[in-house]
Amino acid sequence: MTLHRFTHSIASRLALGFGCLLALIMTVAGMNAWSSHQVGSQVRQIVEVNNQRAAFARELLDNINLMAVQVRSIVLLTDMAELKAEGATLETARGEYVRAEKALAAAMADAQADERQLASDIATLGARGMALVQQAARHGLAGANIDATTTLTQELRPVEAQWRARVNALIALQTQRNAVLATAVGTQIQRSTAIGALLALAAVALGVLVAWRIARGIQRPVERAVRIAERIAEGALDNAIEGAGQGEVGRLLDAIATMQRRLRGLVADIRDAAVSIDTASSEVAAGNLDLSQRTEQAATRLQETAHSLDQLAGNLRHSAEAAGEANGLAGNAAAVAQRGGAAVGQVVDTMGQITQSSRHIADIIGVIDGIAFQTNILALNAAVEAARAGNAGRGFAVVAGEVRALAQRSASAAREIKGLIDDSLSHVAAGARLVQGAGTTMTDIVASVERVSTIIGEVAGASTAQSGRIHGINHGIAALDHATQQNAALVEEGAAAAASLQDQSRRLLALVSTFHLGAEPVDSAPPAGTARAVPAAAWRGGAPQWLPLAAAR
Repeated sequence: MTLHRFTHSIASRLALGFGCLLALIMTVAGMNAWSSHQVGSQVRQIVEVNNQRAAFARELLDNINLMAVQVRSIVLLTDMAELKAEGATLETARGEYVRAEKALAAAMADAQADERQLASDIATLGARGMALVQQAARHGLAGANIDATTTLTQELRPVEAQWRARVNALIALQTQRNAVLATAVGTQIQRSTAIGALLALAAVALGVLVAWRIARGIQRPVERAVRIAERIAEGALDNAIEGAGQGEVGRLLDAIATMQRRLRGLVADIRDAAVSIDTASSEVAAGNLDLSQRTEQAATRLQETAHSLDQLAGNLRHSAEAAGEANGLAGNAAAVAQRGGAAVGQVVDTMGQITQSSRHIADIIGVIDGIAFQTNILALNAAVEAARAGNAGRGFAVVAGEVRALAQRSASAAREIKGLIDDSLSHVAAGARLVQGAGTTMTDIVASVERVSTIIGEVAGASTAQSGRIHGINHGIAALDHATQQNAALVEEGAAAAASLQDQSRRLLALVSTFHLGAEPVDSAPPAGTARAVPAAAWRGGAPQWLPLAAAR
């Protein structure tokens, strides 16, 4: 299964995507701020400049109207008190006009040329108009109504009409400028709204695209990694996984590839170990069968040896009885010389048989010693094979240790028996020499009754001692027979343990066979701490010289 390479990490892709979104959002925010600044500037122009100028112009127009009304009232009234009151109102209106005119002039400092021209015309006409208003008011206060009327109708009226027209023109111009600015504000708001909507749609589209790309870039490799993990869980360890880059997904796939490679090596090692255990358990089972047969043969030989020893003990008892009778009949040695000679011949023959039996026993003991030595070697090799099996061979190792201990005990008992047999052979040889001496001097037995009686007494004592020693050998042989039977039982248990180990190794092979390793070579080595059996040549002084077999992979 081949995977694409992912050179960028998930964090970098997320940072890039959200960075683009944030940049677009900042662009939208900047556009909105610029549009708000433009709209605010235009609104401030309307509210703080144009409306203020229009308000000052309207205040001028109101004061013009008020002064026109007051001057006409002065011309029409005749009561002095009312005239003075109207005159005071006129002065107040004139003062308000002057204040409004100054305020308008200050507001027109940064006005356009047409606005400044209108303001100049209003100032010029205002000066002329206010002079004529004051002239008509003086005529009216003086009672010269005809002169006041003439001033109002012929001089002030045309100037007042132009004066009002210029003020109204200024008001109309400010109103027009406000309308233009209001239209521009509306257009700016619509344009900003449209641009903001487009940028918002672009941000949404970019966000969706980035999210889709990131999700697609994460989902596909993760799904592939999941499929590989599922195949590994199913036992397929032959998945082809290429390097996937430096990102999180790449590191995940590299980790899965490493895990698969190590699992493949581990399963191969387990499989090889299981095959080795199966082979070793088969060899151990065959060795146990051979050992069981040899143990049965040793038991049979021990029984035969015990029977021979019983016969030898009977012969010795018979010899002791004969020697006692010979000692009792020593006084009548001449009469029984021939029977004594025959008895001595029988004794010589019996001693020969005893010598042959003793030598046969020595040979049997040598065979038993060899069997014990071979059993010890087989037990040690079985213990080593159990150590190679690990926990599965722990019970067999215990059995092998018991077999080795029993073999050592058997060898020790055999050596003791061999010592006894050698001692018995020396005594038998001495008895044979004595009997032979008695045979050569049998012709002098009549003259040497006392000497014959002494010799026969010695023979009787030696026979009694030999009988006791043969009895001890018989007990040793019985103990050896019991140990051999125990060895046979232990060998049977070892055979059962080997069969169980072989069954478990085959079950392990069946479990390992569920994994598919493919044709790719597996780099495997035996685990650290594993030891193999050492051949018999590596033994020195009865103890194994262990060889290092563990190697780090």
